[in-house]
Amino acid sequence: MTTLQLKNALIQKISEIEDKSFLEAIKTILDAKSKSKKLYLTPELINEIMESKQEIKKGLSIDNDLLEKETEEWLKEK
Repeated sequence: MTTLQLKNALIQKISEIEDKSFLEAIKTILDAKSKSKKLYLTPELINEIMESKQEIKKGLSIDNDLLEKETEEWLKEK
């Protein structure tokens, strides 16, 4: 069986499956092997990213090193 024939056979078999959890498991496997490494974001995540960018532009952020230092100091007080 050629690669193309195998792909077509798998597509046919998958199209016959109705079990959502099984299809999700197949998708997980396929995602791990996919050449395309595109990251798909939900509208909610896109919105959070845009809000975060605006906060950074307004200076409403803190450097990670400073945050870690402040966190360590806060934990020492507890």
